[in-house]
Amino acid sequence: MASGSPAQGAASIDARGWGWRYAGRRAWAVSDLDFHIAPGERVLLLGASGAGKSTVLQALAGVLGSDDDGESHGQLLIDGGPIKNARGRVGLILQDPDSQVILARVGDDVAFGCENMGLARDEIWQRVGQALDAVGLNLPLQHPTSELSGGQKQRLALAGVLAMRPGLLLLDEPTANLDADGVMEVHEAVAGVLEHSQATFIVIEHRVEIWQDLVDRIIVLAPHGGILADGKPTEVLAYQGAALAAAGIWVPGHPPQWPERRTRDVGQLLLRTANLSIARDPKVLLRTGIDLEIHAGRALAITGPNGSGKSTLGLTIAGLIASAAGRVDAQGLAGALPADPITWKSRELLTRIGTVFQDPEHQFITATVQEELAIGPRVLGLPPSDIQVRIDELLERFRLSHLVAANPFTLSGGEKRRLSVATVLMTRPRLLVLDEPTFGQDSRTWEELVALLAEQVDAGSAVVAVTHDMDFVNALADENFEIAPPLTKSVRTSTSQ
Repeated sequence: MASGSPAQGAASIDARGWGWRYAGRRAWAVSDLDFHIAPGERVLLLGASGAGKSTVLQALAGVLGSDDDGESHGQLLIDGGPIKNARGRVGLILQDPDSQVILARVGDDVAFGCENMGLARDEIWQRVGQALDAVGLNLPLQHPTSELSGGQKQRLALAGVLAMRPGLLLLDEPTANLDADGVMEVHEAVAGVLEHSQATFIVIEHRVEIWQDLVDRIIVLAPHGGILADGKPTEVLAYQGAALAAAGIWVPGHPPQWPERRTRDVGQLLLRTANLSIARDPKVLLRTGIDLEIHAGRALAITGPNGSGKSTLGLTIAGLIASAAGRVDAQGLAGALPADPITWKSRELLTRIGTVFQDPEHQFITATVQEELAIGPRVLGLPPSDIQVRIDELLERFRLSHLVAANPFTLSGGEKRRLSVATVLMTRPRLLVLDEPTFGQDSRTWEELVALLAEQVDAGSAVVAVTHDMDFVNALADENFEIAPPLTKSVRTSTSQ
């Protein structure tokens, strides 16, 4: 750490034929893993979407679940013993910055873990200062956590874990929902930590280039169990890069492929905003003077830095958040309904505007993938046979057929995202509003998702996508509405090639 106080005793890890299967699921989430990670090693854990990467990290962190939640085979050991004996020595950072902020002030949030460890007050606040220095979060201890950007929140989460001085530091796609500046913030914070820490380090990320310079080993999980590659980063990427790219790994030098974009005519005006102001709540006004037009057969990207109001704008357009001022006019979708979608009932939204939230778990309400997909069409009163045809088609397109009986909450991050998009497509709305539609995807599922959405647009639907993924913008969007940082002007541009 920046203070010169290293992590206390870097942990070793041993997987001996280890695997895990969630309760009620036939397929193993991960299986037949054999590897040894020495104390202090720095590992980038890769694999196609659904290969079991997050399952491994959750198991190491002791949060995977009990025997009632699933079953395991083989052994997964920390320091040669059961994982339950290592609790308190393992720190886990997740991909969603907001989900990890607990308390209202920066200092209190960093101190939270140490307080639960029962440390003395003076020791706690010494560690808080050291941890904040280590991650470069130079803010007063009283600074409100609600005013932090996405990158700052990830730094805060990292500081909270470091204050506990873990022997094993685990990062599960910590930059997935961050803008470019936030990605660099987190990368630099982790680099500073690793420079002064002896902790064993494992990070999951789909895009290799983010962490390639900070790790000394890459382990690639095979899709159906076992290990696809294991070695030094330069060797793995040099000798197996093409094979890994073919398996869905985002390998530098192997960019994603997308279908050639058709020239799209401007179709019927479906929705427009006039002098729109958006707010998270009446006290927090985010943007004013937003004028947009959304047409059938067109795709609009909404981009900009974390905290600029992109998600709020998407939810306002979708009729899920009331505007602070101005107008949302969806007369092109409304038919006999009032023009503002905020007045529509849930059933009336189903075939008009479908929304995919940034966190897919916020829209899951059933116990199986099959039931999750069936909800919307059942509300519309579609015949069971028609519903099943739609389910089978989307399960196949989204590579989810083998998970039809699985609990949605036990899917991988990428699988959850694909399911959330599929549930919206089940009711075939004319306007899709998608928040970070590509997060958690390997290169193959990314390409397939882009192709499917392009089909929707070419068939006459409209897509509005909130995203940091510029490859996605270049592949799909006809226009890009960039929400600028506060006090500067937002810009709308064409992305037509």
